[in-house]
Amino acid sequence: MNIKSLLIGSAAALMAVSGAQAADAIVAAEPEPMEYVRVCDAFGTGFFYIPGTETCLKIGGFVRFQTGFGSDNDFGLGGGQSLLRDGGHSDWDSFTRINVNLDARNDTELGTLRSYINVEANAGGVGGTSDFYIDEAFIELAGFKVGYFYSWWDSGINGETDTLGNETLFNSIAYTYDGGTWRAGLSVDEIEYTALDLGHHHDVGIAGTVGFSLGGVNLDILGGYDNAAEEGAIRAILSAEAGPGTFQLAGIWASDANAYWDQSEWTVAASYAFKATEKLTITPAAQYFGDVDFNSDIDQWRVGVTVGYEIVSGLNFLGTVDYNKINVSGGDDTDFTRGFLRLQRNF
Repeated sequence: MNIKSLLIGSAAALMAVSGAQAADAIVAAEPEPMEYVRVCDAFGTGFFYIPGTETCLKIGGFVRFQTGFGSDNDFGLGGGQSLLRDGGHSDWDSFTRINVNLDARNDTELGTLRSYINVEANAGGVGGTSDFYIDEAFIELAGFKVGYFYSWWDSGINGETDTLGNETLFNSIAYTYDGGTWRAGLSVDEIEYTALDLGHHHDVGIAGTVGFSLGGVNLDILGGYDNAAEEGAIRAILSAEAGPGTFQLAGIWASDANAYWDQSEWTVAASYAFKATEKLTITPAAQYFGDVDFNSDIDQWRVGVTVGYEIVSGLNFLGTVDYNKINVSGGDDTDFTRGFLRLQRNF
């Protein structure tokens, strides 16, 4: 009996110890499910949800290699120089550009809230220089747009022959109404002057646009007033589907040189972009400038052609060349040819 009691007591003691150890045991938590990137189709292709948020993000950009030639070999880099050329530049130059942009959007009770960032860098520009800069950065909501972005004056017609606005970026506040058939907009632009003999200071410019689209025909009228120069300019662009391509006609008149247009007192330009094949687009164009640099003794005309070809999806070739003739009343007429070849991978 004593042995039996001892065995029963030992078993009870072991069960008690096991129960105590079980109570103190650390139980591993179940792993939380991983949240994979989800496609967002509310704002078009390429958007995805930022994990843990309802904000959709799209990442895009390009890598470009370009070689310019002629007396204006920085053609395609920007700069807004005078139309007159002194022929003092090297006859060719190459550069490589990278562009990366982030487009974030989400729905709110006031409509789509959008923020956009675009950065660029050039390697081997004119003079072998390299630079990195913010190309655009802005916020949009309910038709309002604030930040650093291109003026409406930056747009042009098809091809690479035309000059229809200074290549200007402003810190601006803008509002655009889009009614479908017609649209209108107004912007207040901060002008930072380093030209026009006005020194370096800040001033204000006002730009307004109105346009309509109907049956393949588009008309946009744009005006800008530069408070610092106390001068303004007005521009119109007409676009119409015609046969296998698109015909465009544009004109500008300015009271004098200003931040929006400082090339000539007036100009008229035309282009016709047609698709020769599914991948090949050819765009002949011409432009005439009256009173270049607001000098009534000088005019200039230009003719050129731009060829674009899609090599494969995402990889495009673009080539352009134009011939320019400058007529000087009572002086020596001059001419020059310029152009560039570009290979660009978009993503």
